[in-house]
Amino acid sequence: MSHETSPAQRAAVEQAVIFFETLTPQSVEQLAALYTPEAYFKDPFNEVHGMAEIQRIFRHMYVALDAPHFVVTARVVEGDQCFLTWEFRFRFRRYNPQINQTVRGASHLQFNPEGRIHFHRDYWDAAEELYEKLPFLNRLIRWVKKKINS
Repeated sequence: MSHETSPAQRAAVEQAVIFFETLTPQSVEQLAALYTPEAYFKDPFNEVHGMAEIQRIFRHMYVALDAPHFVVTARVVEGDQCFLTWEFRFRFRRYNPQINQTVRGASHLQFNPEGRIHFHRDYWDAAEELYEKLPFLNRLIRWVKKKINS
């Protein structure tokens, strides 16, 4: 199996980066052009197969959060896969809606021969990057960390 990355594979990665960085509630429907119909997606909260479920997750992001958007900060491309590091920027709708939040994470994407994503796994620390930012969980998580480290 060759690990060389073709120009077409690099173009597929670039298309994905541009799409995620410019994603809007209206463009969620266009995810079908980026993913295979049976694509797999996993993050700390979801594990799904299929385009309808992936679109549901991205649609919910716009319902639950204010002004969510991704900024890709780095990429590693090898053969038919890539690893993207990113910042996910948003504001909570319910808790401190005036404060900008940032979650830092990474995505592992695998592409099929036609350049469409068939595997998408997001890696980020939900406790550090999200739960600690919620007022009612913040104290509990700090207490648990203190107990574990003592």
